[in-house]
Amino acid sequence: MKSRLPAVFLAFATLSNAYAVEYTDVNPTASTISFTYDQMGQEVYGTFGTYSATLNFDTQNPAAASTVLTIQLPSINAGSDDANTELPKPGWFDMTTYPVGTFTSTHITDLGDNRYLFSGNLTLKGQTRPVEVKVALKEQSGIGIFDGEFVLKRDDFRIGAGEWADSVVSNAIVIKFKMVAPER
Repeated sequence: MKSRLPAVFLAFATLSNAYAVEYTDVNPTASTISFTYDQMGQEVYGTFGTYSATLNFDTQNPAAASTVLTIQLPSINAGSDDANTELPKPGWFDMTTYPVGTFTSTHITDLGDNRYLFSGNLTLKGQTRPVEVKVALKEQSGIGIFDGEFVLKRDDFRIGAGEWADSVVSNAIVIKFKMVAPER
């Protein structure tokens, strides 16, 4: 009697490959990048309006995935005209010298249950620091929604130097994003 194990294994391997999903084209219109911070005891909300992202993500091989996110810093809306006027200045983002911020992944770890840890390098204001971003993938009707969040320490990037280095604005800035990409 022949063993059916190889046939069963082959059928299972074919079945699991049928569920592999790739995401490569980020839709910036449907995606968002926002942040919150504390200023004099009040939580403030802001957004970035212009960015681009490349994504190479296969649900069957997340360790081989990669992403690059480039944010046009002048597209910031920090919740008030005063903040929007101050942030381009050298003490904050120095947007004349450093008009973009970039996150480049170096490794993606599968945490199970459609949760991932995106490790990579964040570059802001000429400073590059390693960051880890927890991301949840929600698959809805042929669309992948990558929801992530991490805490940026502004003093790591010399953002808010000089008179702003005190506690008027929190050092911890919570960055949240939703990247939307159709299945491929």
